[in-house]
Amino acid sequence: MTERAYHHGNLRQALLERAWATIDDDGIDALSLRQLARDVGVSHGASARHFADRTALLDAIAVAGFTRMNDALAAAATTETTFAGQLRAAGLAYIGFAVEHPAILDLMYKAKHHPDASPDLLGLSRASMAVVVEFVGAAQATGEVRPGDVERQSLVVFAAVHGVAALATDDLLDGVPWREAADATIDAVLSSLTGVATP
Repeated sequence: MTERAYHHGNLRQALLERAWATIDDDGIDALSLRQLARDVGVSHGASARHFADRTALLDAIAVAGFTRMNDALAAAATTETTFAGQLRAAGLAYIGFAVEHPAILDLMYKAKHHPDASPDLLGLSRASMAVVVEFVGAAQATGEVRPGDVERQSLVVFAAVHGVAALATDDLLDGVPWREAADATIDAVLSSLTGVATP
């Protein structure tokens, strides 16, 4: 593949896709800007026109990660009509993304705390929590969730789901399948929020 193949503006996307695959397969330490350029068949200078340095590239990958994850959460939630169904679907989508892309998820949260994190990244990184707040607030309005501080209740939901994701990706579930751990955790959260025990 040569530079000539990228005259129509798709070099940036090709670099992002290759960088994503490298991190997915071998971890963030395996990512090299020069190797990345070689992998897609362009000069280092050509790739530098899109990503000035490694930090800029990692920021862009994190943006892509949050975009994909947030889209997956939203798509999962639209398959359900009740709060319990939406929360379970979104929670499983989040944990599923983490299990499928553990190195990417780790990068996403590290990149958002970088001093040079882009406004796009910061905005997208808050979107998943905003989805939870929206779920909980709407469910309070319909009486599906007990009254309370919506932000606090949403934080508990997010912490529980992210906790299962962290345990699963760090191989700390002691052989318990992640789906089983996720279902048990979501059941407990739903019981706490709704006051109704999950069968």
